[in-house]
Amino acid sequence: MANKPTLLFVDDEERILKSLKIMFKSRYRVLTTTDGNEAIEIVKNESVQVVVSDQRMPIITGTEVLRGVKEASPNTMRLLLTGYSDLAAIVGSVNEGEIFRYVNKPWDNDEIKSTIAQATEIALSVDALPDKAEKKQEAITSELEVLVIDKDEQTLKLAESVLHDTNRVHWGKNLDEAFEMLSEYPNIAVIISEIKVGSEDISSPLKILKQYHPNTLTLVVTSFQDTNALIKLINQGQIYRFLPKPVAKGMLERGIRDALWRYNFLQQVPQAVERHAVEPTQEEETKTISSKIFGYLKKLKR
Repeated sequence: MANKPTLLFVDDEERILKSLKIMFKSRYRVLTTTDGNEAIEIVKNESVQVVVSDQRMPIITGTEVLRGVKEASPNTMRLLLTGYSDLAAIVGSVNEGEIFRYVNKPWDNDEIKSTIAQATEIALSVDALPDKAEKKQEAITSELEVLVIDKDEQTLKLAESVLHDTNRVHWGKNLDEAFEMLSEYPNIAVIISEIKVGSEDISSPLKILKQYHPNTLTLVVTSFQDTNALIKLINQGQIYRFLPKPVAKGMLERGIRDALWRYNFLQQVPQAVERHAVEPTQEEETKTISSKIFGYLKKLKR
């Protein structure tokens, strides 16, 4: 038992915890609790590779649990398990809990087993790094650049006002312009993007970009509220932040600064990029990307 990776399931329904324990106990050391606050205390005192938390619980939400887990043990992989497509929960789970996956109830057994196996493998590999502490640095490299993908110039102006000329900001008013800039400027670390740019839905390109260039961090700034589409962007695009429009300047500034810091960290500890691994996109989605865009993506990969 001591050699098995540890999973912690958090849900206010005992029957769900029993089902999950039966499913995983042969390969893992499985801990369960109906109390989110207890879950945070467990992670503070024990080595836990993966925490899977329900969202809707009476005392503390899953988002709050995963935020506490992140603060107590940054290397622990975090998954949100819920039967509700709640926009606030989706946004909070990304911005506060930095979750690895959003898993729907009722879950598919093969899918949840595969997801947890991948999360466990990543957690163990990160635990093995010589210096696994993610201590934030005060200085952010000024050479790093930011790309805004949005037809609305206000998003560009807000990003420029936040950075105060400390980092160069590029603007792509459409998909072709954006990927031209990505291929031309190698120091773009952070993308601030709408989901709908004019008539273009660029969620699929953002997902595929993450497969080709996993170090790049994406902040989605949008009024778009399709929860199913946003969940796919979490699982297949590892979106770093969701910022609903109209976005407050302070919120955008925190998001950009956190993303620039994270990019620096991934440059210094490249093995940690595994934490941003994505689910494969569906074949029909890749067909919507023009051959021209795939050309840009191949340049980025090289």
